[in-house]
Amino acid sequence: MTRQAIHPDMTEVTLPRVLSALGDPVRLQVVRVLSDGAEHLRADFPRAVADSTLSHHMKTLREAGVIFSRPEGTRCYVSLRSELDDRFPGLLRAVLDADANSAEAGSASAFC
Repeated sequence: MTRQAIHPDMTEVTLPRVLSALGDPVRLQVVRVLSDGAEHLRADFPRAVADSTLSHHMKTLREAGVIFSRPEGTRCYVSLRSELDDRFPGLLRAVLDADANSAEAGSASAFC
């Protein structure tokens, strides 16, 4: 029997749910890895959390409509949902840029 991940229809994806999913630092790291446009395996993601916690973060992102999971055998390939940028143009880029700018500002102020 093949596992099948459940992905919401994009008409059901809401801005508050997407922003809530992106509001966690680990999930932002996952999205940053996926922002290269390729499919990735679990080993490509942050190892600062337990596997079960990473699975929870992936489920949150998938249910919010941010990522697409494609099981193949014993592996699961993950990518950003291309339709998300159609629904909310520029949102992911803006969030990732804001996060990067915030991190740079935080590290710069630590030296002052």
